[in-house]
Amino acid sequence: MRVLITGATGLVGSRIAKKCLKKGIDVNYLTTSKDKIKTKDHYKGFYWDPANNEIDSKCLDGIDAIFHLAGASIAKRWTSSYKQEILDSRIESANLLLNTLKKTNSSVSQFISASAVGIYPSSLQNLYYEEDEKRDDSFLGEVVEKWEAAADSFKKLNIKVAKVRTGLVLASNGGALQKMKEPADFNLGAAFGSGKQWQSWIHLEDLADLYIHVLENDLEGVYNAVAPNPVTNNELMEAIAKQLDKNVWLPNVPAIALKVALGDMSTVVLSSQLVSSDKIENTGFSFKYKNLTKALENLL
Repeated sequence: MRVLITGATGLVGSRIAKKCLKKGIDVNYLTTSKDKIKTKDHYKGFYWDPANNEIDSKCLDGIDAIFHLAGASIAKRWTSSYKQEILDSRIESANLLLNTLKKTNSSVSQFISASAVGIYPSSLQNLYYEEDEKRDDSFLGEVVEKWEAAADSFKKLNIKVAKVRTGLVLASNGGALQKMKEPADFNLGAAFGSGKQWQSWIHLEDLADLYIHVLENDLEGVYNAVAPNPVTNNELMEAIAKQLDKNVWLPNVPAIALKVALGDMSTVVLSSQLVSSDKIENTGFSFKYKNLTKALENLL
């Protein structure tokens, strides 16, 4: 089997690529940086530039499935132009893949797209399942809705589509956890806003394994990629501090201060999504890190 990965040099994509190679699954990957292109028997890089509609179509040779993880980071200040980049980087890249597939005699049978739990409306009470049709009216909700619609376009080519709605990814070498632990390192940790907002999180290892599980079991449809035991922001910040042998003694950072500092991006840390992992577990997937304490012990 050979897969194509977009976003393969990022936090999640690089871990999926490593796991594929370990399992004997060959990897092609697309990169916008020509100096990141490597050519080995089982790991081959190809250039693309979705903004200018450029792609090396040889990337699709012998491909059985595509992992589509490419997209501009949401962890930057959301100016008007950067909001457009967040949208375009996800939609244009998917459209470029779709149009390239239409022109080639491809063997691709599965398209597995990244997505986000940010599609669910912020709520302190609701427990969200994949079947919930309510959509958050924030910019992030709009992004995820259009992102998933772009993925669904691949169904027209008789390709099975899976969408992996990811929660807060916890990793030791990047991502949100590193940003959250920095203040705690100096005994300056504090919860955000009310601290009551739900954080549906997942360990990076479990997330990469979940993508491989979707691939190997030929799954289609929407799956929440969150650990079975979500926590509140208060609990998360306290658990990080405890793991570092520090204290959370400062008052919560007020929502208004976060909105001033981060602008629209503050919705990422202030919104609350309590999300169920039942559906993916019912397909036989087992989380290695079900509880936050175990996950943080491993990562910190």
